[in-house]
Amino acid sequence: MDGVLNVIGGREVPARSGATLPNWEPATGDPLGTLPDSEAADVAEAVEAARRAFPAWSATPAPVRSRLLRKVADGLRQALPELARAESVDSGKPLSVATEVDIPRAILNFEFFADAATQVSSECHPMEGHALNYTLRHPLGVVGTISPWNLPLYLLTWKVAPALAVGNTVVAKPSEVTPVTAHWLGRIALEAGLPPGVLNIVQGLGPKVGDAMSRHPEVKAISFTGSTRTGAEIARTAGPLFKKLSLEMGGKNPVVIFADADLDAAVATTVRSSFANQGQICLCGPRIFVERSVYPRVRDALVERTRALKLGDPLLPETEQGALVSRAHLDKVLSYLALAREEGGRFLTGGRQVRPSGRCEGGWFVEPTLVEGLGPECRTNQEEIFGPVATLIPFDSEEEVRRAANGVRYGLAASVWTRDLVRAHRFSAATVSMVKRVWKRLSRSVTMMRLSRAIRRARFMRTASGAGSCFKGLPGDTSHQT
Repeated sequence: MDGVLNVIGGREVPARSGATLPNWEPATGDPLGTLPDSEAADVAEAVEAARRAFPAWSATPAPVRSRLLRKVADGLRQALPELARAESVDSGKPLSVATEVDIPRAILNFEFFADAATQVSSECHPMEGHALNYTLRHPLGVVGTISPWNLPLYLLTWKVAPALAVGNTVVAKPSEVTPVTAHWLGRIALEAGLPPGVLNIVQGLGPKVGDAMSRHPEVKAISFTGSTRTGAEIARTAGPLFKKLSLEMGGKNPVVIFADADLDAAVATTVRSSFANQGQICLCGPRIFVERSVYPRVRDALVERTRALKLGDPLLPETEQGALVSRAHLDKVLSYLALAREEGGRFLTGGRQVRPSGRCEGGWFVEPTLVEGLGPECRTNQEEIFGPVATLIPFDSEEEVRRAANGVRYGLAASVWTRDLVRAHRFSAATVSMVKRVWKRLSRSVTMMRLSRAIRRARFMRTASGAGSCFKGLPGDTSHQT
């Protein structure tokens, strides 16, 4: 795509200043096009369009909103091949991943919340025959969404669809690193019949666009996914304005493999969960704890499978590992590889920048990397790398690994592998106090069980605050009237 535009008030428009930013293809390092370098004035225009659209959209019957959201899903489905290729080229991820995961999940987000739009419920509490206390949920008004570069359309739609479903209007800021499919979404939404101003897409930099959204008094809520540092800035800005906030931030997730686990299944899944999307997923497991008695066997199997991952041109069907998303992110990952060496890590495989032959010779590729010999408290095991780098750490006891798994400032997800159901529940209960999700894998069938818990302690603001989206009444996108 030669140029990406904003979508404001039903029109595709450049930034008011006319300024643009370059966009790059990660797999080649070549220019891909431009996007608007929007500023506060563009955000104000989008918010005003959303504010004007809100009365009619919020009064639109839920079944009508539902049908319109389903038309958006249909439009995304019709454009799936083009969207998948655009996502792959723009982000560096394998085309197969964009085709089989990212775009289908974006479609499902709109389909799911199209159905949810007609299922919003209220609550009623009788007061012993004297009165009825009931709670109604109303849309908030104009809400802002700020989505990341690792799953561009998938996470953008995860925020936009529930907000629209309950009658809010939206001003969305996609990542300036991966702007293309957000532009497609804005165009498809208009073609599906979404009224002008209901969904607005403002492209540009976080310090300009995201900050202006956080400060604007008419933006009633902000849903953000991204770095912990940026989330903290949004909280500092939006908190005093009493905006509703949903902040999904960093993770440094543990994978715990006990000796009694189905080790073949554990190894196969751990390789996928550590290196999917080049490790650029907040739920990836970069800290792999293995019970010492099976550590050599698991280590060798992980190394073998990791070395077998096919790295190369994201557009080729056999590619399993694509490019990192930007030159800046490549430099960050390489700096952590250097840090791991300085801290005494032993590289079992990977650890280097790669330059594939052909058109991708100038791209931003790093080999999938496994490192051992580092303690759980070193920086490599404490700080979020967000790349194809995982560490292996042996342990001797359940108590030891529980402390190590919990011993980071982040809390987001964990995986526990064991055949012992009692231990699975005991360990996850001890771990879930610091994480948002725990996957427990049991027996040869590798049953997956997900537990979601509210995060109550202030320290976990480093990972999450609020909820990105939910079904029961979609409370994150509504206000309560009792």
